[in-house]
Amino acid sequence: MKKTILLVFSLFLLTATFGQEKKRAFKSGEWLRYKMSYSGFLRAGTAILEVKETNFRGKKVYHTKGSGWTSGMIKWFFKVDDKYESYFDKDTIKPYLFKRKIDEGGYKKHRITSFNYKYKKAYVQDFTKQKDTSVAFDNVQDMLSSFYHLRNYNVDKMKKGEEIAIDMFMDSKVYPFKLRFLGREILKTKFGKVKTMLFRPLVQSGRVFKAQESVTLWITDDANKIPVKMKADLSVGSLRAELEAYKGLANPFLKN
Repeated sequence: MKKTILLVFSLFLLTATFGQEKKRAFKSGEWLRYKMSYSGFLRAGTAILEVKETNFRGKKVYHTKGSGWTSGMIKWFFKVDDKYESYFDKDTIKPYLFKRKIDEGGYKKHRITSFNYKYKKAYVQDFTKQKDTSVAFDNVQDMLSSFYHLRNYNVDKMKKGEEIAIDMFMDSKVYPFKLRFLGREILKTKFGKVKTMLFRPLVQSGRVFKAQESVTLWITDDANKIPVKMKADLSVGSLRAELEAYKGLANPFLKN
């Protein structure tokens, strides 16, 4: 169960949403809060994503924060307190700096990654192990910048079964990350009926997930392209994330 909560929190931050290239899908001040529940009824925790414009090394950038923590009965036997930060270019969304500080049932990580595009090197400071690492990269996104990068990906002409792939930099390594488009659906939410697009990230089957295609994402089919629901079928039970509150959207939240 401990590994289940950890993997799904990480997957939720990793999973990206998609928008139109000509119209920005997000802006400074956007704030999203999600309710995490286990097997459909037991609240497991909360996740928050927010973005603000700021200055970084003489450039105007977006500073994004992602946080997740367990609550209720889940917190009694497994406490999660995760914090992620990313500074990325306003126009290209290339990441400049990524911070990750997590505490998951006593398992801790504290890393800061700087991306040097002149030398195509990522410099990772590991404050937990007191070790620095240099990793070569070509074209990557960090765990948070990918969320915003792919929200501006043009999916208007995507057909059912097509996939989108990016390279994700995580834990001093570059990982391939794919999502498959499943089609469109009208979804009932606390905000009313919402037009959504369905995507499926390809995950590793085995001990935690029932199969490679065990996770489904519902994304608003509007100019914002925000996730309103995620469901993961686990080896034991299921985990679900649902949009609970939002503010500062760049575009109107369209409902059916």
